[in-house]
This record gives sequence, C-alpha cells and structure tokens, in this order.
Amino acid sequence: MNDMRAKAPIDWVRVLAAYRDPDTKRSAFELAVTLLPFLAIFALAWWVLPHSGLAALALAVLNAGFLVRLFVIQHDCGHGSYFKSRSLSDWTGRLLGVLTFTPYDVWRRTHAIHHASHGNLDQRGIGDIVTLTVAEYRALSPFGKLRYRAYRHPITLFLIGPIYIFVLQNRLPVGLMRAGSQYWTSAMGTNIALAALFGALFWFGGWKLIAFVAAPTVLLAAAAGMWLFFVQHQFEEAHWDKAEDWQIHDAALNGSSHYILPPVLRWFSGNIGIHHVHHLYSRIPFYRLPEVIRDHAALAEAQRLTLAESLGCIRLHLWDETSRRLMSFAEARRLAAA
Repeated sequence: MNDMRAKAPIDWVRVLAAYRDPDTKRSAFELAVTLLPFLAIFALAWWVLPHSGLAALALAVLNAGFLVRLFVIQHDCGHGSYFKSRSLSDWTGRLLGVLTFTPYDVWRRTHAIHHASHGNLDQRGIGDIVTLTVAEYRALSPFGKLRYRAYRHPITLFLIGPIYIFVLQNRLPVGLMRAGSQYWTSAMGTNIALAALFGALFWFGGWKLIAFVAAPTVLLAAAAGMWLFFVQHQFEEAHWDKAEDWQIHDAALNGSSHYILPPVLRWFSGNIGIHHVHHLYSRIPFYRLPEVIRDHAALAEAQRLTLAESLGCIRLHLWDETSRRLMSFAEARRLAAA
C-alpha cells in the first residue's frame, strides 16, 4: 500500500500505458472462445427444447454468461482497446450489439460520457445509476422521496431496470436524440437487425424458442450486467466530488471497485471486476487487466470488494458529503435525528 500512497493517480496512468497494446491473435481467440460456444449452446438448447423445456432453460442460463462476456468484448471495442484497427473494433462491436440488444455507437458515446464524468456530482445523469446526496434527498417532496426509494429498490435495479434498458430504452438513442444522425442510424440499424433475427427465430422455432431460450438468455445477461455495473461504483467508500474539486484520475482510481470474483465468474465477466484499473486506463484490453494487478500489488489491494461484501452494497442509497461515503436511508435518518 506504500506504493499506492507514493503514486498519484496520474502517475499510475503512465505506468499502465505499458499494458495498452492489444494482441490481435489473442483478441481473435477470446472472441472465438466466447462467440462459438454461445452459438453452439443456443443451437443445443433449440435442439433440446422439444424434449425438455427445463433443459433448454438451463442451457439458456449458462448461455447468459457467454452473452455477458460478449458484452465485455463489445465494451472493449467501444474503447478502441480490442483490436489495433479502430474500424475492425467498431464493426465487431456493431455486430455484437445485435446479440446484446445494444446499439453500439449510441452506447459507445454514452459510456464515454460515463468515463469522463463519473464521480462528478454536477454531471450526473448519463450512463450511470442515479445517486442522490443526503442533502438532495432531504430536500425532496414526500412523493419525490418515494420515487427515489422505488428506483433504488433491488427489484427495480436488477429486474425491471435491465428489462427497461435493454428491451425498450435501447431502441432509441436516449440521451443523444439531437446529437446527430449517426446515433439514430445505430439505434434503428440495430432494431432492424433484431427484428430480422427474432423474426427468423419465430419462423423456424416458434414462440417456445423465444420464451425458453432467447428471452431468458438476454434478460439474465442484462440483470447480471446491471449487477456488475452497480457494484463497480456503488460501494461504501466510493468517490464523489463537486465539479470544482473533481479530478478525473482521482475519480477513476478511487471511485471504482476491485471486485474479487471466483475464477469462473471472473472469466465470464471478462475481468471487468478489475474496474479501478479499467477506469484509470480504459485502453487496456480486458485480457491484460490481470497482468496489471499481478505486477502491481498496490492496485491489487485497492478498493477490494469480495462477492460476500458486495451483497451489502444493495443497502447503500445516498452519498453523504460530510463523511464522504455511501449510506443507507436508515443511517441517513439516524444522522438527521442525531
């Protein structure tokens, strides 16, 4: 940890630059060992479906893990970190965006906004989970408080929210409605491809193929992705500042967790749990992130959040600017009473 204190976040950026270059063969390999099993398991579930809907559903659950990994690859394409060729990264991301229900160019722009403003209390609203300060929450009307509580409820965040975002919101370039035709082209192009894909699935496989295989795969992957995004930024000792005090590298390093997952979950999530390193240097390919924490013990120990500890993050709702940590509604109420 002495190394962590000795280096400012901007110093870590220079260190991490050594890990930025992707290996084209490795990138192609990681794509193949994710996409080909995804397609094979989908085909197997389709074949099993007439004999056992339960078996097909079980395969869909497994395939959701591969879809999460495909999203991580799409995510790296959006950062220009997956292939050396930006054009190849972009077209790979666009094609994967059909499978992930995510218009690539729209998502790439909103995600860039997330990276450029995360932890800035004066620039919330695009590409993040809405988080109010204790003072802001207290200033709300009773109905406003009820609405925020409903939004932060686990059922909304991890069930209703993913369905809304991936099935409905992503059909339009939300947040970029007036930002240019490329975002409408991205959203509408993805919609047309999805309509053709699901039309073909319905034509050849019927409604059961969609209900027992396609829909569960997408929705479970969306819920898992939302959970990962949540715990990467919604932990007790996160990092938020007003614009005048906010610094992008401090927010990147200190406002993102290092989510410690079992090896199999780390593989399916594409090492995205090493999120503090990713935010500090987003051009590092996901398969090189383990190299960073292997080589730098200080980064390996920073913001560690275990699987068991992450469950407690569900109870965190408000940012307290005085104690500089996220807290529950109950704790905020006790502090107000005191």
